[in-house]
Formats: sequence, structure tokens, C-alpha cells
Amino acid sequence: MAAIVVIPARFGSTRFVAKILAADTGRPLVQHVVDQARKAKLVTEVVVATDDERIVDALRPFETRCVMTSTAHQSGTDRIAEVARGLSDDIDVIVNVQGDEPEIEPSTIDALIERMKSSPTCDMATVVTPLSKKVSPNDPNVVKCVVGVTGRAIYFSRCPVPFQRDPTAPDNQSYFHHLGLYAYHRLFLLKFADWKPTPLELTEKLEQLRALEHGATIEVVKVAHANTGIDTAEQYAEFVRRYKESCQ
Repeated sequence: MAAIVVIPARFGSTRFVAKILAADTGRPLVQHVVDQARKAKLVTEVVVATDDERIVDALRPFETRCVMTSTAHQSGTDRIAEVARGLSDDIDVIVNVQGDEPEIEPSTIDALIERMKSSPTCDMATVVTPLSKKVSPNDPNVVKCVVGVTGRAIYFSRCPVPFQRDPTAPDNQSYFHHLGLYAYHRLFLLKFADWKPTPLELTEKLEQLRALEHGATIEVVKVAHANTGIDTAEQYAEFVRRYKESCQ
């Protein structure tokens, strides 16, 4: 069961223009993601899926494999599905790693792949972490995941699910924060990308609900904490500071 990482990377960004190529560390932001993914022991290859030659040119000095994809894709999932269509049949697991998470832990990627291997009947897998007490479960930008006793996802929502009826219960004890990291069996990914958006997906604006609405199974890997993604110039500056300190 060979596994590869595909990193969707587009040039456009509204909150932090061209963040994917920010290079105050001497390496483009997305190259840091590539570097971390390459450390995963179960990954055979790392590919950047993009629609912009500027990204290809920036990553060429690092010998990073890039695949040009359509400019018409509406999501990163559609972009990696295009890459998946061109892969050989011996690639069974595809891990979707976001291009703005330069501190993604290789062990988390390996844990996803291990879960896919140990649950061959599942369709995909994702990652959650206990919701920090510093974060309100009412924040719609923080997606919550309800996990069943078998370790599979029951539902994802921007609302605080499950509803905490007992007000004396410890804060956030029942909430899992969903992280945007996925692994797919290749054939399921191709099928998923061909499905039209579903009612719950359109309501919550959460693509993974499309899989649940079609009856697909999503295995859930629990990790201790969330990785820090880069959404703003300020967050990038903090990453640069941490990176330079780690190199000293």
C-alpha cells in the first residue's frame, strides 16, 4: 500500500498575498511543508499540485516535484484528484497536506497512513485534537468533529457539537477540533471528486460532509495538539522567528 503526499498550492491569498512563496527563511513557505512531509517514514513521494508557474519556478532549486493542474478547480481536493488520476495503480493512499502548514508533524502524516492501512474498508481518514480551553466551541471558524466509539467520524460542524446539556461539566471536555489534514484511498478520492456538493456540505460549507452524506467512512486519528497554519503576515513572522531560533 504505497502512499504519497500531495500539497495543493495556489498563488492567490486574500489575507496574506502570495504567502505560499514567502521566503524570509531562505525557503518558500510551501517548501517547508514539503520538507516536513518528506520526513514521514511511510511516504514514498511528495508532490506539489499547483496552477501557477511562479510556484514551479520557486521550488525548482529544491528539486521539488510539481504538477500543473487546472485553474478552474474550486478546492484543493479537486486539485489533488487531478493529480491522482495520473498516478499509477500501485499508489493506494493519498495524503492531502495544506500548503500553509510548515510545522506539520511527520508523525501525524504517518499516523494517518497507518490508520488507512489498518482499516482497509474505510474510505478516508482525518485528524482531530481536543479543543483547547482557550478556544470557544461557539467559534464557527473552528470546526468540531463528533467521533464514535469505533473511532470513525459521525459529524462535523461549525456549531458546538455535541451540545453540552449539563452546564456543570468541564469546559470543552466533549469537543474535538478538526484539523484540515486528510488521507484518501485513491479510488475513493476519484469518486468523491466526481460527486456534486451535497445539502449539508452547502449548509455548513464543509466539504467532508459530502463524504458522510454519501455513506462513506472517515477514520479519525487523535493527536495531542494542533499544528499552526499560516493565515496572516503576523503568523508568518512568528513562524520565521521560531524557525530561526531552531537553527541556532
